[in-house]
Amino acid sequence: MLEERSADPDLWSNPQEAQAILQRLTRLKEEVERVATLDKQLATIADLVELAATEGDDSLQADIAAELDHASAGVEALEIEVLLSGPYDDRDAFLSIKAGMGGTDAQDWAAMLLRMYTRWGERRGFQVSLVDESEGEEAGIKSATIELRGPYAYGSAKTEAGVHRLIRLSPFNAGNTRQTSFAMVEVLPEVDDAPEVVIRPEDIRVDVFRASGHGGQGVNTTDSAVRITYRPGTPEQIVVTCQNERSQLQNRETAMRVLRGRLLERELQRKREERARLRGEYRQADFGSQMRTYYLHPYTLVKDHRTDYETSDVQAVLDGDIDAFVEAYLRWNVGRDA
Repeated sequence: MLEERSADPDLWSNPQEAQAILQRLTRLKEEVERVATLDKQLATIADLVELAATEGDDSLQADIAAELDHASAGVEALEIEVLLSGPYDDRDAFLSIKAGMGGTDAQDWAAMLLRMYTRWGERRGFQVSLVDESEGEEAGIKSATIELRGPYAYGSAKTEAGVHRLIRLSPFNAGNTRQTSFAMVEVLPEVDDAPEVVIRPEDIRVDVFRASGHGGQGVNTTDSAVRITYRPGTPEQIVVTCQNERSQLQNRETAMRVLRGRLLERELQRKREERARLRGEYRQADFGSQMRTYYLHPYTLVKDHRTDYETSDVQAVLDGDIDAFVEAYLRWNVGRDA
């Protein structure tokens, strides 16, 4: 199906859709190639085992062990990909961070999370770009959105959605007292073809304004930033801003992608909540139901309250080493979204 669409002469009439189709096709071909490579590795191991048994050659044991280690790593990587089997898990993603309760400390905490996810994305080989950022009054950020582009970006990043709590001695008060801060992380799939999302022109209002903050020379000299309001003045109102690009058109396109992702994620979340209600497991996701706590005082620990996975190496986690948390959630969540 994807190969047929990629061969369509009219494919590039919509460059954005064409790029998404080709990216998905490339990823699927890479998966098939990895399976074929693993199959060859297992055949090689079988041949070595048979040869060692036939000739009684113990010197082959080291080769067999090395091949087994290599194959085991391949099997583990494929196992993680099998866990990333949701309908949009292979898509790119938008990750948004919003400071919650905790004042300046919470805004500083949001900035720490922005750094953590940026470094994590780079470690994973994702292309990471800042879409929008609102700076705090004294320190940190009020909110920020980054785009993660790469294989299974959404499937991996969605494990981080929820409330993150930080407990530490505050660097922002004279007494250096203990402070608890909260930040909300939202993860959206980047899609252009989701049947669940229909946006009518009359449902949106587009405003342009002068960008501020990061963006390079000239960012503040033109009305390039874009704010899109979906169903303004209604209980369903959603506001999306983008000001990172130099072009107003680019900012509008990015903001529309974020809006589509937010509407799709809202529908996916509704379905997850309905399944949770049927199982008697539903909990309201608010700032009182943190999914992970980062303790910097009186001891150092990061604990995920869903999976119970924890580590005392807080600095490594804040530097972007969160793959163990991601994998623990994927294994814990098997069957829960079904």
